[in-house]
Amino acid sequence: MFSLAEKVGFISLSGAGLLLFVDSRLSVLVLAGFITLCVAAPFFPRFGFYLPVISRGAGNRNAVALTFDDGPDPEVTPFLLDRLRQHGVPATFFVTGRKAAKHPELIKQILLRGHTLGNHSHTHNNLLMFSGSKTIIREIEAVQEVLDKFGVRALAFRPPVGITGPRLGPALRKTGGYLVNFSCRAFDGGNRWIQGLSEKILKRVRSGDIIVLHDVRPHKPFQADDWLDEVEAVLLGLEKKGLAIRPLADMIGRPVMVEKGPRGSGVEGSREMKTGKADTL
Repeated sequence: MFSLAEKVGFISLSGAGLLLFVDSRLSVLVLAGFITLCVAAPFFPRFGFYLPVISRGAGNRNAVALTFDDGPDPEVTPFLLDRLRQHGVPATFFVTGRKAAKHPELIKQILLRGHTLGNHSHTHNNLLMFSGSKTIIREIEAVQEVLDKFGVRALAFRPPVGITGPRLGPALRKTGGYLVNFSCRAFDGGNRWIQGLSEKILKRVRSGDIIVLHDVRPHKPFQADDWLDEVEAVLLGLEKKGLAIRPLADMIGRPVMVEKGPRGSGVEGSREMKTGKADTL
């Protein structure tokens, strides 16, 4: 199956070739437009130009999915897990390999609480998608090697900052994953700007959205409590709007991760995916 980029490229090249017989300047404009689109497309997280992008779930269920990127972080993730448990809601944590390896106790807690794990690259290089195929594959597989120690394999991959690229599709096919981005965010800069975070989310959120937040320490240390209050406001605000928080796997109709079965086979990997809510013990 051809990607949208390949289809548009074929049409653009064909059109440019035909326009050469009419006006070469028009031919140049068509090619320039295609090149501009190729350059700009990676920076739109919901635009499936180079590969299929999942950025929303079913919109007819009065529900959303909640995801957290860039962690785990010992200064905020444990407190976030407590808040999620208090509200009895599930989340998916798109973790980086380096942090997961450094804080295995937090990965265990995420899983024990009934949440799921996604792959967010090993080093979180914001320019990863402009690297070679081998580098992208290595970044994905490095996270899998860390998660293998916990008996799980992340199927959902979210690139750093949601940036895509032409090499990501082949890399995911090779590593057995698929792309999940997001449709609702606060543009918080990885918790650089947390003021008004909840207001921005609640103003934009719609049924079916995949919300992205970050479970990393705010850049100003004294703001950690403020960030937790913003998360609390998001949870309460969604409830007030009548939007339930459902597992990401439930919203998109695909397993986010798999656990290793008794013979190494994949089975759906957490109580969240089976019961539809996080562990409230």
